[in-house]
Amino acid sequence: MITYEFLQQYWWFLIALLGGLLVFLLFVQGGNALIFLAGKTEDQRQLIINSTGRKWELTFTTLVTFGGAFFASFPLFYSTSFGGAYWVWILILITFVFQAVSYEFQGKAGNLLGKNAFRWFLTLNGCLAPLLIGTAVGTFFTGSAFIVNKNAVANVGAPVISRWIGEWGGLEAVLNPFNVCFGLMVTLLTVSLGALYLLNNIDDKPLSAQLRKALVRSFVAFLIVLVVVLAQLLTMDGFGVNADGQVAMMPYKYLHNLLQMPIVLVLFLVGAVLVVAGVALTLFKQGFNRGIWFSAPGTVFVVMAVFMIAGYNGTAYYPSTADLQSSLTLSNSSSSEFTLTAMSIVSLIIPFVIAYIAYFWYKMDVLSITSAELKSSDKY
Repeated sequence: MITYEFLQQYWWFLIALLGGLLVFLLFVQGGNALIFLAGKTEDQRQLIINSTGRKWELTFTTLVTFGGAFFASFPLFYSTSFGGAYWVWILILITFVFQAVSYEFQGKAGNLLGKNAFRWFLTLNGCLAPLLIGTAVGTFFTGSAFIVNKNAVANVGAPVISRWIGEWGGLEAVLNPFNVCFGLMVTLLTVSLGALYLLNNIDDKPLSAQLRKALVRSFVAFLIVLVVVLAQLLTMDGFGVNADGQVAMMPYKYLHNLLQMPIVLVLFLVGAVLVVAGVALTLFKQGFNRGIWFSAPGTVFVVMAVFMIAGYNGTAYYPSTADLQSSLTLSNSSSSEFTLTAMSIVSLIIPFVIAYIAYFWYKMDVLSITSAELKSSDKY
């Protein structure tokens, strides 16, 4: 029999899956961060933009789907985070607006700013979007200052359930070193994924050489920051939920979560091996350019494991540092059982949608982009 608890767990799994897909698809942002670092000539920069320009809609659509899934399945998180940490989410959306405008108008006649101005907008999106998203996810482990009072919904004058403490609108997250390191880790990972994707998608030897150099730098930096983040995450006190539903600080909570959920541990380790394998094969195997096909699923697996550590095994996935008992858990922040059941039926079409996207992705990328194509096709 399908229970309410199972539905909550199931929808957190879907949230984790969408989060993993989103981080993988941020390779578009990672690729854009390399426009000037790897692209040394006009043609090389145009090749990078043409390559990422074919996929940016998938990233933005996944971001919107991720937010929509959170709203439908865990609406209290949506209202608390989007209502309190609004500056973080506004800045993320602004960077994506810059991205959309830049792709559309950089090559248009009458462009007064010039191509490079819009390319810098793309680079800004490539750096800031994953940094801000990663910093926001970091608060799943360090907490945010908010208070939840569900009884306030009966207040006709001000039916506000969640109240944010402070006036920074979520930007106070950057004051926590762990959050910033988490955001930097995500940024460096997306740059590495961007380099891997461009190597697979573009046939240009001089650009490939530059991309491989960028891949070495970004991935080494990623590994260093990853070690720092894991060292903090696995040794910090976590926000655990007792049998009676009370939230309390527990030493080594996230390490215990990883060890007490063997499937999640295996998922994390397999994902990590795939990410490293994709990069290693690209750098050390002569002529190998398909590393993205290893690192992509590896990224999805690792991110899914991180979300599961944050939400499963009696853990408050969105902790409150202002009031521990206001912390959000899967049980106290989800939609009704009827809503989750109805949405679960709809979610059964997700594998078909993913297969549809994968097929047309393959058809779109069956041939690599070359310099000759720039002269015979539309350019961004």
